[in-house]
Amino acid sequence: MSIQCEITATRHTDPLGLFGRYLTIWVFLCIVIGIILGNFLPKLFEFISQLEIYHINLVVAVLIWIMIYPMMVNVDFNSLKHIGERPKGLIITSVTNWLVKPFTMALLGWLFFEILFRQWIEPQTAKEYIAGMILLGSAPCTAMVFVWSQLTRGDATYTLVQVSLNDIIMIFAYAPIVALLMGISDVPIPWETLLLSISLYVVIPLLAGYFTRLFLLKRGGERQISQFTDRLKIWTILGLLLTVVLLFGFQGATILAQPVIIVLIAIPLIIQSLGVAFLAYFWAYQWKVPIEIAGPVALIGSSNFFELAVAVAISLFGLHSGAALATVVGVLVEVPVMLLIVKIINNTHNWFNSSPK
Repeated sequence: MSIQCEITATRHTDPLGLFGRYLTIWVFLCIVIGIILGNFLPKLFEFISQLEIYHINLVVAVLIWIMIYPMMVNVDFNSLKHIGERPKGLIITSVTNWLVKPFTMALLGWLFFEILFRQWIEPQTAKEYIAGMILLGSAPCTAMVFVWSQLTRGDATYTLVQVSLNDIIMIFAYAPIVALLMGISDVPIPWETLLLSISLYVVIPLLAGYFTRLFLLKRGGERQISQFTDRLKIWTILGLLLTVVLLFGFQGATILAQPVIIVLIAIPLIIQSLGVAFLAYFWAYQWKVPIEIAGPVALIGSSNFFELAVAVAISLFGLHSGAALATVVGVLVEVPVMLLIVKIINNTHNWFNSSPK
């Protein structure tokens, strides 16, 4: 499989690379650049915000596609033939990602923004922050989890099975779960825009990645796929960073007026990631799941498909919204939190039985 080829090729190198390992620093720098540009060039960002069709901003849509498409090429649906092998890990992943994670994220959003932080945040803005958290919590990671799995010496084939299964579930479950939780949180949501966003940012890229994968397999096999995705990695990172510049350019005035809001949003996001990781990892330990599966199980549950969450937040609530800001803060906190979880997993390898389950 392509992931196995990539792991073999990078065994003696830094799997995150220069951009990936210091992604938090790059994101922080882009936040600063975005805020500065947003305050000094407001007309430029106003012009960009008007380039939209059916609530889909065209500039952001292109950047999100640049991020998502290379990831989807790595998804191999043929790996699903292994779905019946060692089912415990898949059960943990499916339950934590779809029956626990979205609901605990909504609960934490309500707890922090409706109660604990209530005196500092306007009610309508609080609802938008909660909506952004729901969008994050309902979208399990599909790409970076391959990197986290590699850092914990996880089973590459099994990680690929988990990601492929999550992508299929996401097509059918993401919109209903998001709509349900936003309804409970009293956040109005247009179904048409939500379904359009799912089609544009999940279904179409997934199909494009699938057919690209078939084409590359015919031309040169797994090595061709690895070479193709390696060439696109830099564009994926650039797409992410330019999106961050845009988002914080639109949010610049709000952030300068309330700089502490970034910290307030980050607190429940960090608690959520660590809490879900602990739940999945402890469950795997109790079930005697081997570490090469338990590690990825914890990682895929705690990380988010933030590219999708950012795109849907913009489509539903707008570029200047609190929901968009909350999702992009998710980008900022994800890398350091995930590296911490990787370190914990690597330090507890000896707790697990290596025999397959």
